[in-house]
Amino acid sequence: MTQTPPSFSHGKPLSQFAFTRSSGRHQYIASVPCRRKGCRARLARILLFLCVLNQFTFGQKSEPAGTADAETAERIVEAVRVDRAPRLDGTFDDPIWQQASAITDFRQREPYEGRPATERTEVRVLYTRSEVYFGVACHDSTVNGPVATQLRRDVSQELDDYFEIVIDSRRDRRNAYVFQINPLGTQRDALVTDEQAGDTQDGDPGWDGVWTSEARITRDGWTATVAIPFSTLNFMRSRDVVWGVNFKRFIRRKNEQDLWSGWRRTFGATKISQAGELHGINEIGSGRLFIVKPYVLGGFSHLPADATASGLTPGTTALHTGGVDIKVGLQSNLVANLTGNTDFADSDVDVQQFNLTPYKLFFPEKRQFFLENAGVFAFPMSLSSNADQLFFSRQIGIDPVTGQEVPINGGAKVTGTLGGFELGVMDVDTRSSGPNPWANYAVLRLKRSLWGSGSYVGVMGIDKRSGNVTHSFNQTTGVDGRFILSKNLVLNGYAAQTRTPGYSSGQSNLGAGLIFRSNWLDFEAEHRKVSRNFNPQVGFLERADCVCDFADATFKTRPQFAGVREMQFEGFILHAPDTHGVVQTQEWQTTFRADFHNGSYTDDDIVDVFAQRLIIPFNIYKNVNIPVGVYNWTRHQFTYGSPEDRRLTVRFFERFGSYYNGRLNEFRVRATYRANERLSFSAGPQWNRFRLPLANGDFSVVFGALETDYAFSRFVSLSTILQVDTANAQAASANIRLRWNYRPDSDLYVIYTAGQKFASLAAVSPAQFYENRFVVKYTYSFRP
Repeated sequence: MTQTPPSFSHGKPLSQFAFTRSSGRHQYIASVPCRRKGCRARLARILLFLCVLNQFTFGQKSEPAGTADAETAERIVEAVRVDRAPRLDGTFDDPIWQQASAITDFRQREPYEGRPATERTEVRVLYTRSEVYFGVACHDSTVNGPVATQLRRDVSQELDDYFEIVIDSRRDRRNAYVFQINPLGTQRDALVTDEQAGDTQDGDPGWDGVWTSEARITRDGWTATVAIPFSTLNFMRSRDVVWGVNFKRFIRRKNEQDLWSGWRRTFGATKISQAGELHGINEIGSGRLFIVKPYVLGGFSHLPADATASGLTPGTTALHTGGVDIKVGLQSNLVANLTGNTDFADSDVDVQQFNLTPYKLFFPEKRQFFLENAGVFAFPMSLSSNADQLFFSRQIGIDPVTGQEVPINGGAKVTGTLGGFELGVMDVDTRSSGPNPWANYAVLRLKRSLWGSGSYVGVMGIDKRSGNVTHSFNQTTGVDGRFILSKNLVLNGYAAQTRTPGYSSGQSNLGAGLIFRSNWLDFEAEHRKVSRNFNPQVGFLERADCVCDFADATFKTRPQFAGVREMQFEGFILHAPDTHGVVQTQEWQTTFRADFHNGSYTDDDIVDVFAQRLIIPFNIYKNVNIPVGVYNWTRHQFTYGSPEDRRLTVRFFERFGSYYNGRLNEFRVRATYRANERLSFSAGPQWNRFRLPLANGDFSVVFGALETDYAFSRFVSLSTILQVDTANAQAASANIRLRWNYRPDSDLYVIYTAGQKFASLAAVSPAQFYENRFVVKYTYSFRP
């Protein structure tokens, strides 16, 4: 795919289709018993077909002459030992940089796979006893220079030029650290887990590392210098070091991706198994990670009188507390995280959504303790529903119904590699708060890499104990695997089981899926059987009691039309009866997409046909309830995104058609204006117009957010988010946050929140109350 905004993603509830790109899923109709024949035989036939297709695909020669030889050649960069650190001022003025040879053979992933990059890029690598250094020169032939508008750390840089360093220090060919900088020296860091791409850019940005960067815009492009301590990577091995490494450059005005290795369109920087190698690092000092990070917090909280309905005490309460987080490197690539009296005041607030389905909404984790190395604990249970996870950390420390925080006494987490296994162990203890009794959560995750290809087998166990008399425990176990059959073909499978008081059977979940990727065809197929009583209380499951089959095929072509980069035609089908064979949901959809060289796109559902059986009334809005029954509807969608190298970018979304025997129009706009590198605005108003054949069924819902970001520098920023949702009694909420990163990994926050910070995960949101909260939080990172 091109470097575009994310797409409509398979299996997400309709209300989450805000501005993501790829298709939705759509439905077929029926309320008749399902007659199924040998799903395993069907999957075997699909697998055989894809294996033949894979051989055919590899037989095609779409790349320019010489590309195949360049791709199969070993990609190795040598790091050079130096006695002192080079000057890290964003330039190559220090002659010590010339001791390292520059690697320059970058090739395009987009727009023309395998061709030499249109602009020259040079990378040099040095190291001392304690750090590794990267010097980068991004030459640019344009007189206007690179696009550089972002000063705030850790936000997406997809609207700017940027350069990216990917380091697989474990050399397991599945996982890696990502370090990204733009021409202003702004940092973004992330983790890649099991070669999974991020929502908008490479890797999951939840991880924060300590590293330094500077950049300079020059007459012929821009240059940058980066220093990464070995302790940030928790790397202590000192002899015969071999890392997986890759480099990526993105040129915004051309919408061009250039990579040093793994430049095939189906690969990219997150395809860690296709990375090159870094050699030459020897005789380094201990890279052991050791950080003690205490915090102190003061402020106040005010709860209204209606908070008593959630078991909380109304009135104003003074806040004064403290705690500590500790990170310890136990050995190379094995880290322990400890936390006491954990606080999440500085976490981002949830962006409100309006639920158009009878199923639960998914809200991502935003708390730092759980985000760090979160990928180790990932156990996905579906291709069609990206949210379904055996373990979902938001179930710890947040009431899943009210969204209120539940105080955490303490926790411990160990993640990394040990004896050839990837390991994740976690134990967290929460105390009683309002309606929530005390609880303890223990999690174990083990994975074993296979064949050095990115394949693995894994196991997981979760044990929840609580003071709830009727539900004193919940246990979950599972095994899973990912098998890379070729560069284009992946097989996934899992089996999981839960134990819950009051149930003796019907608590299993089995699934398998195939993924095929090529330049002209993407194909996914999946079969799952989720039993009626399967209940992972420390996970996320959109629905139980489901025998779910889905298949998705996307055909891609690169026409020679002026300005058009790629055209896609997609078909999708979902068939989801319950375990007794009665269809609950069916959907089929056809979609057309076009990506343009300037980053603009169109994403249009030609037709989306849906059938839904409701077994209990669906509360869609306030006192409007859709009754039990079988419903069929057909919808259409048009989406357009403007070019992304402009100061003003706009995305439009319109979906219209029938809905639960009535009509529904959805109109959404997402506009971002970057006044300069310091100031930006983003607005996302959304309007849903319902005309349902029910009492009070003619209504509208307006919701959305206005975000403002001002960066005084790379280290001081002010952000605000104002949200409106007319479906709630408390229609408006706000969050204002000032952050001063006064030294690496040490911050001062001033935060005001009006409204609720975390959203409910319940299928039907409870009544909300308006909380006012003001805090000042100070953290200081001690390092040896």
